[in-house]
Amino acid sequence: MPPSADDQPPNPGFDLAAMIESELGAPGDALRLHERYINPSVAAVLRTIGFDANYVRGEGAYLFDDQGRRYIDCLGGYAVFAAGRNHPVVRDALRQAMELDLPNLPGVGVFRTSGLLAKRLVELMPGAASDMSNPLDTVFFANSGAEAIDAAIKHARIATGRRGLVYCHRAYHGLTMGALSVNGNQEFREGFGPLLEHAQEIPFNDLGALEAALEKGDVAAFIVEPIQGKGVNIPAEDYLSRASALCRKHGSLLILDEIQTGLGRTGRMFACEHFNAGGGPGQWTPDIMVLAKALSGGYVPVSALITRRWIHSRVFPSMSHCARVQTTFGQNDLAMAAGLATLHVLEAEGIVENAAEIGGYLTERLREKLAGFQMVREIRGMGLMIAIEFGPPRSAGLRVGWELLHKLDASLFCQAVIMPLMSDHRILAQVAGHRLDVIKLIPPLVLSREDADEIVGAFEATVRACHQFGGPAWEVGKKLGAAAMKRFVPA
Repeated sequence: MPPSADDQPPNPGFDLAAMIESELGAPGDALRLHERYINPSVAAVLRTIGFDANYVRGEGAYLFDDQGRRYIDCLGGYAVFAAGRNHPVVRDALRQAMELDLPNLPGVGVFRTSGLLAKRLVELMPGAASDMSNPLDTVFFANSGAEAIDAAIKHARIATGRRGLVYCHRAYHGLTMGALSVNGNQEFREGFGPLLEHAQEIPFNDLGALEAALEKGDVAAFIVEPIQGKGVNIPAEDYLSRASALCRKHGSLLILDEIQTGLGRTGRMFACEHFNAGGGPGQWTPDIMVLAKALSGGYVPVSALITRRWIHSRVFPSMSHCARVQTTFGQNDLAMAAGLATLHVLEAEGIVENAAEIGGYLTERLREKLAGFQMVREIRGMGLMIAIEFGPPRSAGLRVGWELLHKLDASLFCQAVIMPLMSDHRILAQVAGHRLDVIKLIPPLVLSREDADEIVGAFEATVRACHQFGGPAWEVGKKLGAAAMKRFVPA
């Protein structure tokens, strides 16, 4: 009989802290390993744009490097850290789960904790408190947003008996082959050969184009983000409700991708709630909602597809078809514990409300301080999903520099803003997409008012420098152009 866990010495032959100290003790060690064994092109990009800081710790809305310097994280792991980095409640939930010695991943058997998280998600769905005849009440768990999108495509095709898919220009739903087929950013699709057939792209926020696509009668689903991540594009107030009505009229399903916007990002639990989603008269709900990112708590990857019972019943209609959509790790106990703890933290600590308050404050302060700069076109957003969009300047001198940078690369101007934000102010942010003059802010939702003021001050100083032709920001642009950097915005 093997010895019990209690009889085993702790960390027999393995010491993670010692390994990190030995292998990553010197500045640049982590980047060198990444360059050698993972992706040398990414390593080259990080060095060129000055994003090669040697981070050693994360906490809340901050990252800290090996020199003890603090960075405000306006990237948030691409919106993963809603509750903040290394939240103690989520960390403790994982500790509890491991100490319980749960019967993880039985395969053919009852999964211990997944029903708990599924129940909580169903209770949170728009309209859950209403007496709805056809609510979102059934959950499928996967590991990533893209994997859940693939599952949503399968659900829609089986449930409707149709093959067609409609998606929007600039849509971003992931990079697996299924998700890539409904990705409205050509740079991610190039070179990967034939994708799924019967997938049609239409403009975002265009109901006429949507109805024209649906009228063909072969569309299984329209898949859409309530607010587009690539560009932070916000639709008309009635766009989603009317899109839902058009889908019902033509027998198509509405798949709502809340992977980035869900779980508090926009100041509501779900972004669709800004657009009249719910169970009351005149309100609407999607047929399938997809969540990921923030649900993980930043610890264990997890995604969820929540759908209506009738759709689920067509995917899994009998015992012989009870497992034709599945994934090995989708219901693992650590992911379920992380999800349960994250939902608890978001509600118990008022984090969604903080996103609404601080997001509104940050947006208004940016508008106030950047209003006088001629290259600032618009500042928009909801909650802590904010875009600063730039446009061609009026003055001839600045326009020469603007056109020069755009001739070198269409994404270059914003990168010339991002780099001094990082080097001079230790603000980590991102360009909102390829060939866009938009910077996106998606920080952890625990951002404070003081953090917001610091971000505003950094933007004001950096944008002011951009309006001095030949100044530091333009030198950054020349450096990037000389390095022939192309398409360096991470996915």
